[in-house]
Amino acid sequence: MKRTADGLVFVALVPLLGLMVIRTGAAEAANLRIEQVTVISPERAEPLRNATVVVRDDRIAFVGAGAAPATAGETVIDGKGLYLTPGLIDSHVHLSEVPGMTPAQEQAHPDIAKAARAQFPRSYLLYGFTTIVDLISTPQQMARWNANDVHPDTLFCGATPVIGGYGIPDYISKEEVWQQYPYMLVQPGEESKVPTGIDPATRTPQAVVKRMKADGAVCLKAFAEDGFGPPKYLPMIRLDVAKELVRAAHAAGLPVFMHANAADMQTFALEAGADVMAHGMWHWEVPPPAKPAAAPLGTVSPAVKKILDEVLARKLGWQPTIQVLHGLVDPFAPDYLANPALRRVNPSSLIDWYRTPAPQGQWFHEIIAADFAKNPDGSTRNAAQMRAAAESVFAPLLAQVTNATAYMVQHHGNILFGTDTPSAPTYANPPGLNGFIEMHRLVEAGMTPAQVLRSATLSNAEALRMTKDIGTVQAGKRANLLLMREDPTKSVDAYGTLVKVVIGGRVLDSSDLAADRAAKR
Repeated sequence: MKRTADGLVFVALVPLLGLMVIRTGAAEAANLRIEQVTVISPERAEPLRNATVVVRDDRIAFVGAGAAPATAGETVIDGKGLYLTPGLIDSHVHLSEVPGMTPAQEQAHPDIAKAARAQFPRSYLLYGFTTIVDLISTPQQMARWNANDVHPDTLFCGATPVIGGYGIPDYISKEEVWQQYPYMLVQPGEESKVPTGIDPATRTPQAVVKRMKADGAVCLKAFAEDGFGPPKYLPMIRLDVAKELVRAAHAAGLPVFMHANAADMQTFALEAGADVMAHGMWHWEVPPPAKPAAAPLGTVSPAVKKILDEVLARKLGWQPTIQVLHGLVDPFAPDYLANPALRRVNPSSLIDWYRTPAPQGQWFHEIIAADFAKNPDGSTRNAAQMRAAAESVFAPLLAQVTNATAYMVQHHGNILFGTDTPSAPTYANPPGLNGFIEMHRLVEAGMTPAQVLRSATLSNAEALRMTKDIGTVQAGKRANLLLMREDPTKSVDAYGTLVKVVIGGRVLDSSDLAADRAAKR
């Protein structure tokens, strides 16, 4: 657990990752034809209307207006009145644990955890995420995810925490850390901290990059985090080591995603040479600058402007991840777990467990709530007062990340869609649904629905250097496609109207992906 000067508690949650998979399960892809559909793809200036899209095995074979030669044995979908887009990419997820459950709780409730792990891949697909990137994982962890018959294509970053630094949960023993984090760095002078059996020479920047590349990682995750907010209490990677790590990653062809959510940390990431800021900026100067209440959306301080302008000049990727903080505030809403949308992405048994008092389902919420339990005079706050107190603390941070995002949008920044699902052991970052909500946060920050689509498709594919395979609806690309009833360039609500999800040529009915539908089956 990490505690700020304000008494807020955060948990460094470490996730699971995976390799891009070419199969999506036991069922093989079939030949497919979608007719009379409107194709909306980010490389096109205008929609392609009355189009035919043909899929052969797991690849798009043809995209064009009008009809195309038929082939015997095709599955034909009438797309009249429907819209077809590339599948979405969430370039910042964590898959190793059930949100809101510690490993010990998962072991104590194996049936609940099993149902959750079986549902979560479907939950991502339910909202159109056909490719997801776990920023902290290993191939071994990924194998568990890919054991599901239905799942998105999954990529992973090799994560490089430093000894005692951010990115490692407190509940993992010092001995387990070295096994579970094979790319953890040993900085010069820290060799004496390495346990017997671990060779420090295998934990240099060059050595860990070589290993993660051989393991199939598509990117590297580094951490610029010395403490949440003003306090500086976490060991952090040194700038010289960070630069060496970036050089090694670039030599191996791996883009570098750097955790950095504060002004000084994004400055560090710039100096280190990172390619993607793996968060927006919710911590500005200390103390935070005064911003007139009437200031327009996108107003930032001169210091923040200087940092963001450098990000813009270098055309670096920038992930807002606005939902991160909402994941800490939303559990204070008394009716949060009654939201019907949660039952589409979570098994009912898991939601019921979330309702159980600490030290069970409400354990993490109780940790957060303890920081807001007392009034300044020492009297106890009721639930409504605690919620108001929490919202008052997080509101300035949410305003800052929203305004920083708006500034980036207004100046044509390279916004990459990522959610950091889940950002902590909170149940308020539910798989799939969290991404749908993040889209609305981005629209609130000034993005158009068309810009959201690009950020979650082609922009992410470019950042991951995978445009040959994903990101657009074009012949030769992997057949990850979404068929929906509404135009996603008009409203992001369109992703809640999916009719079919095509993953590697395999056609899935969106209704069959929902958790409540699975329960009925």
